[in-house]
Amino acid sequence: MTTLHLFDLDGTLMYGSSAPVQISHQLGLSAEIAALERAFGAQKMEPHQFSTAVHALWADLTPAHVRAAFDGSPWLAGIRDVWREIRERGDYCAVISLSPSFFVELLLEWGAHAAHGSVFPEVPFTRPVDTAGILTPQGKVTVADRLCERFGVSRGDCVAYGDSVTDSVLFEVVPVSVAVNARPYLAERATHVYEGRDLREAYQLVGVARPGVEAS
Repeated sequence: MTTLHLFDLDGTLMYGSSAPVQISHQLGLSAEIAALERAFGAQKMEPHQFSTAVHALWADLTPAHVRAAFDGSPWLAGIRDVWREIRERGDYCAVISLSPSFFVELLLEWGAHAAHGSVFPEVPFTRPVDTAGILTPQGKVTVADRLCERFGVSRGDCVAYGDSVTDSVLFEVVPVSVAVNARPYLAERATHVYEGRDLREAYQLVGVARPGVEAS
């Protein structure tokens, strides 16, 4: 059986942080993004409102800022090892995140078969955000369904990894889910729960990995 592994980014692949936070740090806007993150976490902002706000906040953003944010982010250990193992097994791995596409898609460099984020204009910004391209929790399921069709699998062949309420809709439609450093709401709805900083350990919860991907 072929398996499609679906990974959230913020708080899941990235420990205790998010792409918007890391990008904003590069611009000296930590306090501003913290306020927006609190509002979004309290569900006082919808995804399209949050994305419009961060687009305005990042008026001076350059590709160099994005690369520095990506390279300096607190990633879990072993991401590339796990994705290499998944590929060697003939399975698939993809990232689906509400964060900006220009950041999420950098994970293709690490071996993901696909990476989908909220569609932002290219950096530096010369155009506004088209809110039709901003992902929502339900939109994650829509993307997952498209990926299932692309890779010739079904929802029943998927494993989802996430950390927050924005992952709950996807967790509801797949048979196997891993709550990674997750809030209690999501952990209670997952088939597996992982606390730690090594994706290899989380991956081992859903299948026996070969020695090359064992956590150390």
